[in-house]
Amino acid sequence: MALAGWLRRNLRLWTRFRGLRPTRDGWWFITVVAGILVVALNTGNNQLYLLLGMLLTLVLGSGLLGEVSLRGVIPRRQPPPRVHAGHPFLMGIVLRNQKRRFPSFSIEVEDLCDDQVVDKRCYFLKIPSGRTQQTSYRHSLPRRGRYLFTAFRISTKFPFALFRASRYVEHHSEVVVYPALIPLSHLPPALSASVGDQVLARLGRSGSFHALREYRQGDDPRDIHWRNSARRKRLMVREYEVEAVQQVTLFIDNALSDAEQREPQAREYLERVISWGASLGVFYLERGYALFISVRSTQPPLPLLFSPSALSRLLTMLALLPTATPDTEFQPLPQTPRTIGERPCERADCLLIVRPGRMPTGDKLPREAAAAHVVEAS
Repeated sequence: MALAGWLRRNLRLWTRFRGLRPTRDGWWFITVVAGILVVALNTGNNQLYLLLGMLLTLVLGSGLLGEVSLRGVIPRRQPPPRVHAGHPFLMGIVLRNQKRRFPSFSIEVEDLCDDQVVDKRCYFLKIPSGRTQQTSYRHSLPRRGRYLFTAFRISTKFPFALFRASRYVEHHSEVVVYPALIPLSHLPPALSASVGDQVLARLGRSGSFHALREYRQGDDPRDIHWRNSARRKRLMVREYEVEAVQQVTLFIDNALSDAEQREPQAREYLERVISWGASLGVFYLERGYALFISVRSTQPPLPLLFSPSALSRLLTMLALLPTATPDTEFQPLPQTPRTIGERPCERADCLLIVRPGRMPTGDKLPREAAAAHVVEAS
């Protein structure tokens, strides 16, 4: 009984990670071989036995050569740096043939996401021994969140396309899908101000032109105004006024009641709210604004974001943002710093992003959100 159980477990494991099944042409071939076998047994004709042996040799050769072609092939996945929900992306697939002498022919690769086969296949005609080849397939993921790619299914119909030999290769990759970005066709009122239009009456390293003065020891040679220096016969440098960094706060209302969580339309509106928050966050960060994000959560908020390099941190937080209840308060905002580098930080505006027709008047809002511009995620 113990031996039978061991054989059963190993057979199940083998059938999961290895497979050999006939193709459509292979079923016709098997039907012909079965017919010749029946006729040969009934007649005892030696020529039919000889023909039957040749056909069975093709079957054996298909299984052996297919197994040799698959052996030593190691797949690898190369996800793109940014994936947005509903937007097509290219997933890179890399195959390396670790065999020393024999190449691999006619390799098909299928990717598995959450134990489901992705509907796109990658095809490699030939992979020489010891070489690596790369291709990609086009796919899109419908919802934001975390997706787990678990394994590959590698198969081949080499050499006669009568049988498809396949095997599973486990390879785990985690892909965080960011919220979909919405084209900002109509801009909120806070977007009407251009970046850097608040100028202080202080000298800085960059900004609007202020005046010319004589060169001093330690000045940056890049600021020398050569035409004016040639006219006055002494070195003159430019002076600039400081541009203030404008700070914007986004309040994202990610609340759904228990009844609304069972409604597909309410969940879809919530996804639109999060997409609006991601779109506005990308808009501001790419244009030099400093950004605070506040959502309904008991977790601490993100620190002040003030450069395009913080985009991944913002989008990852919104991609994994859970649904909160309406009685959950918005995250308290930290104190705004006075300067960012050498530039002073000035408050620009606040925006509250809500679902259409849902004004959170009775909710617990911070003072900044109560006085903010309301953006309906329609």
